[in-house]
Amino acid sequence: MKPFESKVYLSSPTMHTEERQYVREAFDTNWMSTVGENINEAERLVAERLNRKYAVALSSGTAALHLAVRLAGVTQGTKVFCSDLTFVATVNPVVYQGGIPIMIDAEPSTWNMDPAALEKAFELYPEVKHVVLVNLFGTPCKYDEIRAICDKHGAVIIEDAAESFGAVYKGVGTGKLGDVSAISFNGNKIITGTSGGMLLTDDEATAKEVRKLSTQSRENAPWYQHTEMGYNYRMSNIVAGVVRGQLPHLDEHIAQKKAVYERYKKGLAGIPVTMNPFEEENGTPNYWLSCITVNKEAMCEQYRGDTDVTYVKEKGKSCPTEILDAMLSINAEGRPLWKPMHMQPIFAENGYVSVSGDTGADLFERGLCLPSDNKMTEEQQNRIIEVIRSCFE
Repeated sequence: MKPFESKVYLSSPTMHTEERQYVREAFDTNWMSTVGENINEAERLVAERLNRKYAVALSSGTAALHLAVRLAGVTQGTKVFCSDLTFVATVNPVVYQGGIPIMIDAEPSTWNMDPAALEKAFELYPEVKHVVLVNLFGTPCKYDEIRAICDKHGAVIIEDAAESFGAVYKGVGTGKLGDVSAISFNGNKIITGTSGGMLLTDDEATAKEVRKLSTQSRENAPWYQHTEMGYNYRMSNIVAGVVRGQLPHLDEHIAQKKAVYERYKKGLAGIPVTMNPFEEENGTPNYWLSCITVNKEAMCEQYRGDTDVTYVKEKGKSCPTEILDAMLSINAEGRPLWKPMHMQPIFAENGYVSVSGDTGADLFERGLCLPSDNKMTEEQQNRIIEVIRSCFE
């Protein structure tokens, strides 16, 4: 099949006209640093959208998670329960603080942290008082169950909503679910600033401390006075201009991403693959990425090392590696699902708790993320679907 002339991306920025206007205003008024109207408005709009009292604009979602972990009291040797099936940025901030991540397996109905595994983890590590959870690929976790368990054990929830801005759980937007939450505006997210993120809280003292820590912890003095370590984590007014211009288009982007998901679901019906799930009765994802898993009985042999992979082609069967190679051959970008943290060499010695027999590892073995760009045409998506289907012939 002839490749696309222009690459079809996994998830690229979708720009409009307002972004240019707000960035130009920052240029014209010379507000080029980490203060300005764009920052103020972006914070206001996000806090309003999520019904949060405070949103603090930072340089990245990782910076937001780091400050959330620090202010939650994680220090050297603190054990922290973390989602296992996630991008490493969910877990790294715990390590920045000297904490010890303990990975909690996923469950199959949302691919997020398994409440049963979390309960088991508290039995094994009753001293733990911090939980970092993620809403994977834009799908809300089983929040009510996790909240009940955390409340019973007196644990704080730090919510990584980097991938799920705009998703809703039982009428509440993700980014509102944690005691403190973080969202991301990285270039591949549903709303982008090219970079950037926000910390979200309902506590005034926390918001005030985040603003201080993110600007090198300068004290209120006529000179540069410092009594604690700080960071250069504040969002620039230029980045905030892009975010500000993007925010009115969030629902539009979600609708476009949902249409991509639904076309895949319809177009891949009848072959042995399953779309990434969500619990409709509990809310809706933001459909950031459309993903599939190859059904177990339809998996051909696939062999993975730390950095290499191969497979054996079998009639009527396939695997993520073959499908990704086939999509690449027509200039369409996909990727494997996140490799679980307990399988990463950096965390090989950390604790890991599962009650389901390694759900995350199984999803990684059989799963992949499909091209989910909201600018992809139906014709392009239909060709991608055709290529995927051909892998099972």
